[in-house]
Amino acid sequence: MKKLFIIALAITAQFAVAQSRQICITVDDLPTVAYGADNHAEITSKLIAHFKKYDIPAIGFVNEGKLYSGGMLRTKEVALLRQWLDGGYELGNHTFSHNSYHRVIFSDYTADIIKGAVVTPPLSKAAGLPWRYFRHPFLHIGTSLSAYDSLNTFLYDQGYTEAPVTIDNTDYLFARAYGLAQRKGDTEQMQRIGTDYVKYMEAKVHFYEEASQKLFDREIPQILLIHASLLNADYLDDLAEMYQRNGYTFIDLSTALKDEAYREKITKFSNYGISWIDRWAISRGEPKEFFANDPPTPKYIEEAAR
Repeated sequence: MKKLFIIALAITAQFAVAQSRQICITVDDLPTVAYGADNHAEITSKLIAHFKKYDIPAIGFVNEGKLYSGGMLRTKEVALLRQWLDGGYELGNHTFSHNSYHRVIFSDYTADIIKGAVVTPPLSKAAGLPWRYFRHPFLHIGTSLSAYDSLNTFLYDQGYTEAPVTIDNTDYLFARAYGLAQRKGDTEQMQRIGTDYVKYMEAKVHFYEEASQKLFDREIPQILLIHASLLNADYLDDLAEMYQRNGYTFIDLSTALKDEAYREKITKFSNYGISWIDRWAISRGEPKEFFANDPPTPKYIEEAAR
């Protein structure tokens, strides 16, 4: 009888953890990343429809360089950003050119951040939404503490808050393979990629749940990075249902960042663009076993994305 009671308590505890799980959906490279598909309006409309259906308070990060062609501002691309804002979805700065902080000098990189905040902030203000977050392209935050601190000082002075990522993944490889299959009219390959993508993303969230437990003895609110691609436009419905099935509720970025875990210090740096959970683990000196079982990208996806 006592054993049954203990088992019941364990199940109840696991259920409570599952029900308290939270995830923030962040979308990079707006207006869209086509990867061979030119249906930008369809991608945007589908993404927003999914957000509304599942009450997802998503945030999109804009590369304003994509708003121009031949030096001229393209009204159709600007209209895609207005769709986000009209839906009540906040936008943030992802630089103008999507440069890597690890490959350009500080002055050029910060100039690109400033250049990336010409069109979108006035649109956000007109929509009654804040302009406050910055997302690093390639998740490159600096290869040294001094470089990281210098950028953070600049961002603070410009009124930005860093937008970290805890669930990093290779959705861009799946999306490129999917876009190329769509261009070829290979619907069977598209379905295979989409199905395997959702399975891969489920394995990823379980990996970072366990990593969070190892670091903080609890599951923290997760911040997911995906891209504004046709793949996510077609499969965000399946993704959202997967997260809900695993006990997640959808929260906005400001809510996620209130968690004390996001005050964890980063003290070790490299040339990699990785999850903040991985950064925190490396900074704490966790052994390589900490990173074992990180779900790999299927080989056929890597090959199909070339």
